[in-house]
Amino acid sequence: MIPFLDLKKINAQYAEQLKETAIRVIDSGWYLFGKETENFEKKLADYIGAEPSQTIAVGNGLDALRLILRGYVELGEIQENDEIIVPANTYIATIIAISDNRLTPILVEPNIETYNIDIDKIEEKITEKTKAILLVHLYGQAIWSEKLEQLAKKYNLKIIEDNAQAIGASWNGIRTGNLGDSAGFSFYPAKNLGALGDSGAIITKNPELAKAIRALGNYGSERKNLNAFRGVNSRMDEIQAAFLSVKLDYVDVESAVLQNIAEYYCENITNPKIILPNYKAVMSSEVKRSRDIPLKQGDSSTTLGMTISHVWHIFVIRCKQRDELQKHLEKHNIQTQIHYPIPPHKQACYADTPLAKLHLPITEQIHREVLSLPISPVMTQKEIEAVVDAVNSF
Repeated sequence: MIPFLDLKKINAQYAEQLKETAIRVIDSGWYLFGKETENFEKKLADYIGAEPSQTIAVGNGLDALRLILRGYVELGEIQENDEIIVPANTYIATIIAISDNRLTPILVEPNIETYNIDIDKIEEKITEKTKAILLVHLYGQAIWSEKLEQLAKKYNLKIIEDNAQAIGASWNGIRTGNLGDSAGFSFYPAKNLGALGDSGAIITKNPELAKAIRALGNYGSERKNLNAFRGVNSRMDEIQAAFLSVKLDYVDVESAVLQNIAEYYCENITNPKIILPNYKAVMSSEVKRSRDIPLKQGDSSTTLGMTISHVWHIFVIRCKQRDELQKHLEKHNIQTQIHYPIPPHKQACYADTPLAKLHLPITEQIHREVLSLPISPVMTQKEIEAVVDAVNSF
């Protein structure tokens, strides 16, 4: 079976470094709020182009978005029942972050070509209660435009990035996660920068918001036993911070490998029943690497000098006979996944809300038709060709 994603094999590339790192953390006797977390926050900030003091490691990606919105509420910039514009075609965590803060998600249909929010449809959804646009860089593709910036300025809106799937992506040379006012990151193990457990981070351009978020994620406490807010417990532990510091060195190298696989799929999948991604991924030709060249310690965006706009977290195709295609590929020993089978407004947890009454034909079509093919930095050429042959034979 060709696995959808072989995490064991991915992490085996760095096994010795990770083991040495684990021993160092264990022997330190310090497991929260230590040098490893501080080092990772600085390293992530440097990679994204942000301020280390405004980069906050948290427990997971959902908490990152929750805490950003909660921070704005605590600062008085957003009020209960205010509206947050969000793409309808996203993982449900993006919507949960809004509703958990007693804010109102306003769903906007995606562009059928990119699956990201259709920026041309945002303005018609803006009301006097709208306070922010929560973007999702879905599947690893950056979504941004000058029109978006103008809308935010015209209506005095915050732009929050859900950057859970797009670390390393960029728009006009600026990394996602540093385009808007604030951004949430997920380091769930399957992400392009994956921990060996749950972890997340927040980056913001607002130092007051950063200060509030640091307290909110630590029971609302800026100093021990002094609680300014009714906070939560959302803290990255030292061992995950240390692991992520190791793996961050390889993110751009792995993105280049994924780029090559995606290009191979796009050039060789010719079945007319299949709708391929329509992404305009950019990478300097001189830094493309062969899939047969193993990653080496020290390879990084600095040593390779690469520029990548789309990082191919997931390679998503569409097919009207999606379920039959998935069964066909399974018979050919190819594991696939569906991202995502049920759109948020159709989920049972929102059945008693206005979301359940929405009819979003583009979103619903996407969720009926999408299928994610295997794509990972440890796939062999033989496996990649097998996926292409199986898809073409459907």
